[in-house]
Amino acid sequence: MSNLVSYERERTIGVITVDNPPLNALSVGVRQGLLDGLAHGLRDAGARALVIMGAGRTFSAGADIREFDRPLAPPDLNDVIGRIEASPKLVVAALHGTALGGGLEVALGCHYRCALRSTRVGFPEVTLGLVPGAGGTQRLPRLVGAELALRIIASGEPMPAERAHSLGRIDELIDGDLRGGAIALAERLVAEGRPLRRLSAIDDKLEAARRDPGIFDRFRQEIERQARGYLAPFKCIEAVRAAVTLPFAEGLRRERELFLECLASPQSRAQIHAFFAEREATKIPDVPRDTPTRPIGTAAVIGAGTMGGGIAMTFANAGIPVAVVEASEEALDRGLAVVRKNYAATVEKGRLTPAEMERRLALIRGTLAWETVADADIVVEAVFEEMAVKQEVFGRLDRLCQPTAILATNTSTLDVDRIAQATSRPGQVIGTHFFSPANVMRLLELVRGARTSTETIATAAALAGRLGKVWVLAGNCDGFIGNRMLAGYFREAAFLVEEGATPEQVDRVLYDFGFAMGPFAVSDLAGLDVGWRIRKGKAAARSTDLRYSPVADWLCERGRFGQKTGAGWYRYEPGGRTPRPDPEVAALIAESARAQGIRRREVGDEEVLTRCLYPLVNEGARLLAEGIALRPGDIDVVYLHGYGFPRYRGGPMHWADTLGLKRVSDEIARYHRVHGRLWEPAPLLRQLAEQGKGFRDFGRA
Repeated sequence: MSNLVSYERERTIGVITVDNPPLNALSVGVRQGLLDGLAHGLRDAGARALVIMGAGRTFSAGADIREFDRPLAPPDLNDVIGRIEASPKLVVAALHGTALGGGLEVALGCHYRCALRSTRVGFPEVTLGLVPGAGGTQRLPRLVGAELALRIIASGEPMPAERAHSLGRIDELIDGDLRGGAIALAERLVAEGRPLRRLSAIDDKLEAARRDPGIFDRFRQEIERQARGYLAPFKCIEAVRAAVTLPFAEGLRRERELFLECLASPQSRAQIHAFFAEREATKIPDVPRDTPTRPIGTAAVIGAGTMGGGIAMTFANAGIPVAVVEASEEALDRGLAVVRKNYAATVEKGRLTPAEMERRLALIRGTLAWETVADADIVVEAVFEEMAVKQEVFGRLDRLCQPTAILATNTSTLDVDRIAQATSRPGQVIGTHFFSPANVMRLLELVRGARTSTETIATAAALAGRLGKVWVLAGNCDGFIGNRMLAGYFREAAFLVEEGATPEQVDRVLYDFGFAMGPFAVSDLAGLDVGWRIRKGKAAARSTDLRYSPVADWLCERGRFGQKTGAGWYRYEPGGRTPRPDPEVAALIAESARAQGIRRREVGDEEVLTRCLYPLVNEGARLLAEGIALRPGDIDVVYLHGYGFPRYRGGPMHWADTLGLKRVSDEIARYHRVHGRLWEPAPLLRQLAEQGKGFRDFGRA
């Protein structure tokens, strides 16, 4: 037998245990081990039934994804599950931790399933650009019906065991000793003469869908907007439809065809890249996993505005008491009212109970007394994006906070080291760039200053995990990773409309690429005054020999700040959010072009795409060369979670690799010749392109 799977008998039950830490992935050794364990159990005359379970912290989190980039070695998981299901001895799956993907498919191949209440089960394959490929789309509909199976499989979201039990996916919940409970269940089932329930032979739950085949088209329409651009969710629908319309064996073959089709797609490669990039981003070379961290029991937030209120909610959502400090009663009341309104909206959508809302609100305490911060283990400053204001706040915090407290700034662009200079503890100062709305957006950019200690970084990283954030560590520079790259994206969008494109064309092209919104619609949503304030602060340092578009500034001077004022790059009907082209904006754009001597022309969609996105790649290469970003994947994670880059394209650096860096580098060099210094190719990009390499090769020997 494989050393990853063991067999032993307890009383009259044979126990097959998978032990492939940390996640009991179904690698080739595990698959073979399951077959060997099953064979051993069937030969064991003393075993009247079998239990399959996992050692360690989980049953199985599914396939070993690292095997997907090469031909899958036998035995095939479908064959393994088929042998389990065909066993003449009753087989019980005993679940704990997670039973995901292939792990859940193994469980569905067993005749019965039990689980600890803390278990979570699901099919996350769709998040990797795949469909379940070992019978999940064929057996689950036979267990719970096609309509529910569609929702489970196409969402990719894991389900708590208690919910799964109520739906019939799990036969019995176990409290306490899982192994003992599973053995007792198996003994009871044998004693009661229960049948070997093989899902492949059951199809009564499919009758509803056979009588109403329109459920598939209705479900497709239901997810059309949310799943826009993605391949896998719609392939999941096809697979479940096969379960309803084809015999089981033919349905399995169709499922495998769809799985292989998805596996070979660029989307799956991009989503698998994103999966690994998110895990790699948490590995910091000079901050090992065992770096000491400080306990965070209480927090404070300075400022009750949009960002401050959202950050306070983030702490409360994680069960951490937080004080919100404001300068005036009016500002505090207004901020806390927005927090309550946000929670109430979540309750109205059914995502939160009224009792849970009140529990979270009770963790948020508003105050005008700065002395409150003395009790906090971490203080997050969320005031205006102006250096003088932030330095004044940090000087005050340094005097008031306990010596061990971490002082964090929510700046999105400013120099963390200059902010830290206002304190006597620069080692305990770190940037925590939350994204708006902070209680919704998953990304958190942690920004290390020159003197930020490894303990502070480790503590902030651990806190990010508690807050449910995807975090990336960035070096200190203007805009860090995300906003420094974004400058070129918005710059070129503005230049393109001066040269002849329209805001609606630019937005449409980026929307069609996969972004939720284009740059002009995003600007209107965020508020044009935010960027205007930053640009005014940098105006004195702006180079006079570089092209600059004044249109956004002119819009702000006219009070057009976006949706909140009913007009920005677009106009909006009272109370509406639908952007409408505005002749006044078109006139301003034409005036700016005339003033700069720009002869307007027809701009093609492909130029819009490359002019907006190639600056992201070029600046990303500079960030890597400077060490601001540790890995290309870190940049991709920032853009996937903070800026809406379509996940099925993997992030800007992965996307550039799929195009080929020579193509990208050559095009950037051409734009450099046409448009000048703003398009100067990054040396690292040019070097990798000349060597025939990709960003995937960065940092490799």
